[in-house]
Amino acid sequence: MGLNEWYEKGLTATEYTETLDTLKEGFSFVAENFKPSPDKDFFEQIKAMNLRVLILTEPWCGHCMFNIPIALKMAKHSNMPVRLLLRDENLELMDQYLTNGKSRTIPIILFIDEDGNEVAKWGPITKKTRQFVDKYRKELPLKDADDYDEKLQEMYTITRKAFSTDTGIWKASYDGMKQALLDGTN
Repeated sequence: MGLNEWYEKGLTATEYTETLDTLKEGFSFVAENFKPSPDKDFFEQIKAMNLRVLILTEPWCGHCMFNIPIALKMAKHSNMPVRLLLRDENLELMDQYLTNGKSRTIPIILFIDEDGNEVAKWGPITKKTRQFVDKYRKELPLKDADDYDEKLQEMYTITRKAFSTDTGIWKASYDGMKQALLDGTN
């Protein structure tokens, strides 16, 4: 199946938002509060290309909770229609975009042209986000420790809170998406 067919199969942003439960509040906060940089030339350049956005995501994913609203804002300012696919229901596509050739880490954001050609890809996370998460991951006990699950949940709570409020993390993601588009279109 080509990217046009995958795109047609995807959910609209509204349909995807309806799948959210525990991360809906953070997603909505980012959606309401993230403001893209006012770069009229960039947005006009992307508008002229008639691109579309295809995103591999899951409603339970903390990285998706803040990256998807950022991508949606960029898409809105650039007149790029968006469709979202749930990773676990679309592994055939996901497996074409493995992180380090082995991991199904999301989100994966694909920018495609009218013919369904990939113009640019972004994801799953920025270096800034990776460093932030790694700081807390290093503090986790071994997986067979009695308190591993408890400490893992504590880490998830801390990272989700930061992902839904840290504008520096948001900006790094936005800048990475923007750069991926610029690199792909030049």
